Amino acid sequence: MKCMLIAGVLAAGVLWTLPVENPAAALCLAAGAQSVEVVHAPDPFTLVGPRNYLTGWPTKHADGGYNVVVESPACTNEKWEVDEKDGAIRWEHKKGKPRVIQYMAYPGSYGMFPRTLLASDEGGDGDPLDAIVLGPAVDRGAVVRVKVIGVLRLLDDGEQDDKLICVRKGEPMGDADDLEELDRKYPGASAIVRTWFAGYKEPGKIEIVGLES
Repeated sequence: MKCMLIAGVLAAGVLWTLPVENPAAALCLAAGAQSVEVVHAPDPFTLVGPRNYLTGWPTKHADGGYNVVVESPACTNEKWEVDEKDGAIRWEHKKGKPRVIQYMAYPGSYGMFPRTLLASDEGGDGDPLDAIVLGPAVDRGAVVRVKVIGVLRLLDDGEQDDKLICVRKGEPMGDADDLEELDRKYPGASAIVRTWFAGYKEPGKIEIVGLES
């Protein structure tokens, strides 16, 4: 059930046909959990990686693991996101000001799956598929290898905006293979994720559809 769910969500999202910029990218995270390639910040609102964050890494590894680009580390409130125009990570601006989440800090490291899209013509928000990586905070701009254990299905202003829930092998909570096991070993973990996404925007914006493994 879990494999079918994850495959369905991600297969529907992988719509880009651009080639991976570096053919060796599929191997760069084969042994480790986090990319250590150099990033630089040309200004306080931009982070540029060694390659395009949107297209420069594959979505999936041959052994079934996935890559996630971290935009907003756990325990932070600044809302950054990958810019689809050039693949850099930028601090999102709202009403002319850098956006800061007016709520509790992110309960996990938030990011996106490279080379994916939740298509707007299918009810999505037109953005890359979102991920929340549970466990210790991961640096902004890191590309981490994850295991997907479930999905929080939600609507944001009526648009599908699912959040795939991930863990990292060898890290706290990394031994869970689905949400049932997560909550059995780490009681309340999925409820924290659900509660945070239900409340981080103004009332009425987010409709929680449910959690699935």
